[in-house]
Amino acid sequence: MNLKEIISSTRNYNFHSHTQFCDGRESMAIMAAAAVEAGMKHYGFTPHSPIPIESSCNMLMTDVEAYHAEFIRLKSEYHDRINLYFSMEIDYLGDKWGATAPFFDTLPLDYRLSSVHFIPSLTNPGEDVDVDGRPASFAKKMATHFDNDIRYVVDTFYARTIEMIEAGGFDIIGHFDKIGFNADSFCPGIENETWYKRHIDNVIDVLRSTDIIVEINTKAAIPPVGVDDSGYRPRLFPSPATISRLHAAGLPLMVNSDAHYSSRITAGRDMAFALIDA
Repeated sequence: MNLKEIISSTRNYNFHSHTQFCDGRESMAIMAAAAVEAGMKHYGFTPHSPIPIESSCNMLMTDVEAYHAEFIRLKSEYHDRINLYFSMEIDYLGDKWGATAPFFDTLPLDYRLSSVHFIPSLTNPGEDVDVDGRPASFAKKMATHFDNDIRYVVDTFYARTIEMIEAGGFDIIGHFDKIGFNADSFCPGIENETWYKRHIDNVIDVLRSTDIIVEINTKAAIPPVGVDDSGYRPRLFPSPATISRLHAAGLPLMVNSDAHYSSRITAGRDMAFALIDA
């Protein structure tokens, strides 16, 4: 498949989604039906890949065969209505795991999406800690695993991001400034600081020498059902300011909703495309 050709010819796509095989909330069948209903022409399943450490968000190695079997069934069922793709969101764990791990060569993946969610603990060297999730959980991890050293967390997140890009083996980089949301919640205004902006520039510079497509992730662009809008902070990943820098750098951009619910397949995508078009 040619991802760049697809995203240049249509906006009716979503190449980042999750289901019951990881931390998604609905079945692949429900998500596929909703993608068709939403008018999607191209839709990719990207469960959080199995990883060699304990994680409640990642799929189990023992579920990979069932995931592939269900994909084959749905691809056959919907062959004349939508193009479905078999993929994974691959966590980068430095030397421990990543898109170049031999395991992924054993799978018929249509493309590979790679992201950073984990960074090494400061208080317990050798342990990888998930720095994604909600601000309250992040604040607890800051105290427990990082001695409340936000500079260490941000520096390490972006160092690992650059390592991931340089290691290669994937087609799409997922939400590369995701740490900005929790970092700003912990230390308001941090994304406007010079040293933080330098990290963004460094990532962009490294991406320039690759064929990697940069994802604009709209998962948090609008509040999910049941969330009080008055306290919700909408967010795109990367941020609008970074999207402008990516656009100026001429990097290929792809808009994905990172849907965990069928109702979120198109959530926030219009907002992202409006920024690209501006």
